[in-house]
Amino acid sequence: MAILVELRVVPVGTKTTSLSGYVAKVIELIKSRGYNYFLSPMGTSIEVKTFDDIAKLLEDIANMLRSEGVQRIVIDIAIDARFDKDAHLESKIRSVEEKLAR
Repeated sequence: MAILVELRVVPVGTKTTSLSGYVAKVIELIKSRGYNYFLSPMGTSIEVKTFDDIAKLLEDIANMLRSEGVQRIVIDIAIDARFDKDAHLESKIRSVEEKLAR
């Protein structure tokens, strides 16, 4: 089973309107855990194996941003958990692209 997670982390109350530096730090954390991920303009999709992985990742992101001086964060999350077969980010994209090609 793979769990697909769409994650958007928004630091609130920073000294700048640019958030790309914070996003880069979040991506570095995701990469350091060895998760397969896909960065998009509005969020990041991640493959994890368990719900515990998600909880630990969210906690680590919050702690890292707090250590960067962020006093508040907003997190939007969508979870796609398939129990009938393994799901992967690439296979979901490929499935839609194949249908578009028909």
